[in-house]
Amino acid sequence: MELRLAKAMMTAALAAFCLLVAYDNLVDYETNYAFVRHVLSMDTTFPGNALMHRAITDERGWRMAYAAIIAGEAVSGLFLALGAVAMLARLAAPAARFERAKRFVYLGGALAFLVWFFGFMVVAGEYFAMWQSKDWNGQAAAFRFSMTVLGVLILVALPEREIADTEPPTQPR
Repeated sequence: MELRLAKAMMTAALAAFCLLVAYDNLVDYETNYAFVRHVLSMDTTFPGNALMHRAITDERGWRMAYAAIIAGEAVSGLFLALGAVAMLARLAAPAARFERAKRFVYLGGALAFLVWFFGFMVVAGEYFAMWQSKDWNGQAAAFRFSMTVLGVLILVALPEREIADTEPPTQPR
């Protein structure tokens, strides 16, 4: 029971993180929009680097990318929250029923991993050479986020066991 509760609580914490990041990006839109703009335009990468043909300098591209990031964060958070609630509602359920409650965690976790690992490490970090920027490099944070997501997914994916009856068996008289 304790491991099931830990899985639900850690999933809820991850959901809160994703939803808070999405909310912050909406409320303080300009701060992280500037990040997206600089990364995609590659204007703070090494001067004269051979990858500059990849730069996106159109504002529509920046806004679409930022909207996709925020949507990915929000949907991840919603799926994870649904998974946490589903697991909490089935804490004492048979193992197979608790396993089925995890499906939203897998969807939310996979999407969160795509946002922070694929989006920030692969696309921003490597394709747009974010690693070259002293001022607009989010790779360390993205790595921490994606590894946290992966850690929660690994814990949640541990197979369930039936919960043992805690009352001693009755003896016939």
